[in-house]
Amino acid sequence: MKNAEYLKQLRGKNAAALSDELAALRKEQFNLRLQTVTGQLNKSHLTTGVRKKIARLQTVQNQQAKAS
Repeated sequence: MKNAEYLKQLRGKNAAALSDELAALRKEQFNLRLQTVTGQLNKSHLTTGVRKKIARLQTVQNQQAKAS
């Protein structure tokens, strides 16, 4: 999914949905970290992608908090 589409999707969600999405991304990040430690992760770029998604999501959360 492109960045602009992902941001548009995030901005359409409410605070509870964003929190759920953040929890899911944190869980995915944890699983990728475990795979890295055990040597099972072949695609190391996935970790960076998840980290960036978390940052985008937190930015949208902060923007919504300031707007309300």
